[in-house]
Amino acid sequence: MNTASAPTTDETPLSTRETIKALYAYIRPHRRAVALGLLCALVGAAGGLLQPLATKTLVDRLASGETITGILIALTVLVLLGTAVEAFGAYVLERTAESVVLAARRTLVRRLLRLRIAEWERVPPGDLMSRVTSDTTLLRAVSTQAVVSAATGAVAFVAAIVMMAFLDVVLLGVTLGVVVLVGGAAALVMPHIARATERAQEAVGEISVALERSLGAFRTVKASGAEERETARVEAAARRAWRHGVKSAKWEAVAGSADELAVQLAFLAVLGVGGARVASGEIPVSTLIAFLLYLFYLIEPVSKLVDAVSHYQEGAAAISRIAQVEHLSTEPTGRRTGTLPRQVATVSGPASVRFEDVSFRYRPDLPYTHRQVSFEVPRTGMTAFVGPSGAGKSTVFALIERFYEATGGRILVDGKDVRDWSLAELRSAIGYVEQDAPVLAGTLRENLVFAAPGATDDDIRDVLARTKLDTLVGRLPHGLDTPVGHRGSKLSGGERQRIAIARALLRGPRLLLLDEATSQLDAVNELAVRDVVTEVARETTVLVVAHRLSTVSGADRIVVMESGRVRSVGTHEELATQDRLYARLAATQLLATAR
Repeated sequence: MNTASAPTTDETPLSTRETIKALYAYIRPHRRAVALGLLCALVGAAGGLLQPLATKTLVDRLASGETITGILIALTVLVLLGTAVEAFGAYVLERTAESVVLAARRTLVRRLLRLRIAEWERVPPGDLMSRVTSDTTLLRAVSTQAVVSAATGAVAFVAAIVMMAFLDVVLLGVTLGVVVLVGGAAALVMPHIARATERAQEAVGEISVALERSLGAFRTVKASGAEERETARVEAAARRAWRHGVKSAKWEAVAGSADELAVQLAFLAVLGVGGARVASGEIPVSTLIAFLLYLFYLIEPVSKLVDAVSHYQEGAAAISRIAQVEHLSTEPTGRRTGTLPRQVATVSGPASVRFEDVSFRYRPDLPYTHRQVSFEVPRTGMTAFVGPSGAGKSTVFALIERFYEATGGRILVDGKDVRDWSLAELRSAIGYVEQDAPVLAGTLRENLVFAAPGATDDDIRDVLARTKLDTLVGRLPHGLDTPVGHRGSKLSGGERQRIAIARALLRGPRLLLLDEATSQLDAVNELAVRDVVTEVARETTVLVVAHRLSTVSGADRIVVMESGRVRSVGTHEELATQDRLYARLAATQLLATAR
C-alpha cells in the first residue's frame, strides 16, 4: 500500500545544547513569570519539607505529655498556605506556557508566509501546518512545566536529603542506594521516549499532508471513486502516529513508575534497618517516623524530575521540528546583498520591462527553463507571450515577481534590476493574475480588496462593472458580503477568473501580468474582459500569456518562445508570415475556433 510520505526540511535532530538554547529563546521573554511560578512552587515545597519535622515534634510532645494544639494549628496553616501559593504558581505557569505557544505560532506563521516559492513547493503545506499546530502544543509542557519541575524537584530533593541526613545518616545511605539503583535503570528509557515522540510527530505531519492532498482536490477524489484509497492513505499515517504514540506512552509509563518503585523499595529497606535501630535504642521512634515521612515526600520531587526529563524528551522532538523551519529560505526584506541601499523613486504611470540574457532553472538538478532570454517591453501597450507548453512563458512572470531569482542575466523594471527593488515596492507596482485564478475562503468583498485593502466602494463598483461582475453581485443573497466557499467553491471557473482580474485591476497596477486569465471564460465574457484589458493597456503595461488567437492577435507585440529561448518578436501579421512556429500555432487555434 502506498502511504503518504512527508518530506521534511532538515532531518538532522538538534543536539542537547542546541535544543536548550532554542528552548531558552522561547522562555527568555517570559523569564519573570517563570521565576514567579518557580518561587511559588518552592514556597509550596518548603511547606512540605517542614511537615515531617513538625510531625516529629508532635510525636515527641505526645510522648512527654505536652499540649499539641499549637502544632496542629501550625500544620493546618502550613498546608493551606502551601496549597494556595502552589495553585497561584500553577496558574502563572499555565498562562505563561500559553503565551510561549502563542509567540512560537506567530513567529512560525510569519516565517512560513515569507518562504520562498521554491521552499513552499519542496515541503508539503500539510507538514508545515502540523508544525504550527501539534508541534507547538508539545512546546507548552517543556517551556514552563519541565523547567519549573526540574528546578523545584532538584531543590526539594536536595533539601529533603539534607533534612534526612540531619535525622539519620545510616538510613539516608540506605535510601540513596535504592534510589540511585532504580533511577539509573529508569534513565535508560529516556532516549526511547525522545525517538518515539519525534516519529509520532512526523506521522502527525504525514496525516496533515495526506488530508491536505485529498481535501485540496475533493471533487477529483470523488469523481475518481478514490474515497476508500485516500481514506486508507490517511489511516496508514494515523496508524503510524498511534504506533509511535503507544511506544512513547509505554516508555513514559516505565519512567513514571520508576520513582514510586524506588520510594517503595526504599521504604521497605528503611523500615527494616530503621526498625532494628529503634529496637537497639540508636534512634527514637519519632526520628524513624519523620524519616519515613521524608521518604514519602521524596516521591513528589523525584516524580517532578522524571516528568521534567520526559517532557524535555517530548519537547526536544517538537523544538527540533520547529527549529527546522528556521533553516528554510525566506524572501529578503531588504535589497540585494552587497549593493548599496538606494532609494528607488516612486514612479507613476506604466512600467517598462527588459530581460537581458536571462537564464534560469528551478533546481540545480533540473534543466534550464530559460536560456539567454532577451526581450524588451516598452511602457504601455499589450505584449503577448506564446509558444508550446514548457517554453518558459509563465516563468517570465514568476521571475518578474521575484518568486524565483534568475540564475544568470538581468531583469529590469523601469531600467532598474529587480533585485535592487524591495519586494514590497516591486510587487506593489504589479497586478498579477495566476493561471489557476485562486479565490480565497471568505466573502466576495474580501477577495476583491485582498490586494488593495484601501479600495473605496466607488472603486469596487467601477471594477465590477468593467469585469461584468455586477450581475453576479446582484444575484448573490448578500451581495458583496456573500461567502464564496472554500477556494471559491460556490463560484464557476469563469467567475473565479473575473474576480482574480478585478482584484488585480483594483490595485491600480503599473504593470499587469495575466497568465491565461481568460481560459475559462465564455465568448461573451472573454470579449468583455478583452475590451477591459485593451482599455487598461492604454495607461498600463500589460503582459499576457495566452493560447487563444483572439487574445494574441490584438496585442501590440508578440514574443514567441520555444525551448526556453525567444524565437521571434513582432505583430500578429508579421509573425504569421515570418515565423513558421507561430503560423502553425495560429493555424491550430484557428482550426480549434472553427470547430
